[in-house]
Amino acid sequence: MAEENNEPRHEVGFIRGIDLISATTIVVGSMIGSGIFIAPSLMAGYIESPGIIILLWVIGGIFTLCGALSYAELAASMPHAGGQYVFLKEAYRPQLGFLYGWTVFLVIQTGFIAAVAVAFAKYLGIFIPCLSEKVILFSIPLGAGAFSFNSAQAAGIISIIVLTVINCFGVKTGALVQNVFTFLKVGAVLLLIIFGFSMGKGNTANFMPLFEPVIPSALKMGLFAALAVALSKALFAYDAWTTVTFAAEEVHEPQKNLPLSLIVGALIVTFLYTGATAVYFFLVPIKAAAAVPDNRIAAAAAEVIFGPVGLYLISAAVIISTFGCNNGLILGGPRVYYAMAKDRLFFQSLAKLHPRYRAPVNALIIQGAWSCVLTLTGSYSNLLTYTAFASVLFNVLTVVGLFILRKKNPDLHRPYLVHGYPFIPVLYILIGVAFLFYVVQGAPGDSLKGLAIILVGLPVYYWFRSVGRGPSPS
Repeated sequence: MAEENNEPRHEVGFIRGIDLISATTIVVGSMIGSGIFIAPSLMAGYIESPGIIILLWVIGGIFTLCGALSYAELAASMPHAGGQYVFLKEAYRPQLGFLYGWTVFLVIQTGFIAAVAVAFAKYLGIFIPCLSEKVILFSIPLGAGAFSFNSAQAAGIISIIVLTVINCFGVKTGALVQNVFTFLKVGAVLLLIIFGFSMGKGNTANFMPLFEPVIPSALKMGLFAALAVALSKALFAYDAWTTVTFAAEEVHEPQKNLPLSLIVGALIVTFLYTGATAVYFFLVPIKAAAAVPDNRIAAAAAEVIFGPVGLYLISAAVIISTFGCNNGLILGGPRVYYAMAKDRLFFQSLAKLHPRYRAPVNALIIQGAWSCVLTLTGSYSNLLTYTAFASVLFNVLTVVGLFILRKKNPDLHRPYLVHGYPFIPVLYILIGVAFLFYVVQGAPGDSLKGLAIILVGLPVYYWFRSVGRGPSPS
């Protein structure tokens, strides 16, 4: 992209190119990706009870709505680029804001992008069989093992590159892509729910026993640990609703549109996720759901409704969904790195916007590169667990920060106040803390990976502060 020489020399800033519809589609579109098409099958491997799994999706929705209501107050009062990074920095200290931004870059945003790209490639392989984890493009010997690069990983990486380039052309271009793909994916999920319950192909007996907590014998963990790990898969699907706050500085009338988009988006997704999970188990028995190849529960359900063509219909829907989801994630993340760089707490080149397109191009490029690296590591299920752990940890700290800021800065202009205060934020915190406690028991390795990545950021913070002379810890 050639820079135009006739641009004014004053500092280039963002433009407010996101209206209410676009803000809502960023919320909805960033949440609905691959999770709802795969996660219910993963959850069935931890708890063999359709009713409990559906209830976990409801709990996830309530949890998300409580968080959205709480974030709405923070976003409306501090509509700046970086969103949650800004909230944590203002409520606590610059160190915590940095640790969040560091983790967003290393694992939360980029980890979600990588996981969604892997799912995109898996479903694209339905139409292009040569795109498969079994098709090895090359292999490099590494001691006792080997690093192998397969065609599915290549497809995932290409999708990340394409969307990164699209978002380099500015927020209006990214928002347009988001609107189109979000409307398509919401329509696809709605049609799946409607046809699934109306075609007479399911069986209500599949829901029995409805709420009996049956844990597969192969799992060596307690009930609450199994429930927490299963819930982590649902929370992965619900996550990324905070993405719109990253681009708050580009939202038109943010004091009004940010709270509305967060709340409406959370409600829409809760309805879609709960309905989709219910229709899956209406069509596919719980044990069969847990054993679906590649955990493609949505494809198995669609085949029950439409026969062999159902696999292709749902695969097309997942391709659209994952592509649109990653567009929202790729759009939002760089605004966090931009805000950190503006505070001299990250690479200074990331604080620059393109003079014509007003996009953080350098931040987009570095995010895309690291996301591509993450597509080469770890399994889909592991990515879900440790990214959900890190994300929920910071989300809980952010909601606690709501209380801190009300006391610390009572004169801050708050055009929106969270409904049900203090009960709604407290409920979010309690559910979040319980989840974190039990998910550590159920998946200690993946949870500790997430925690280790966060803590590694501390020496990095002090290095950036000494080099860039960023904000002092006080």
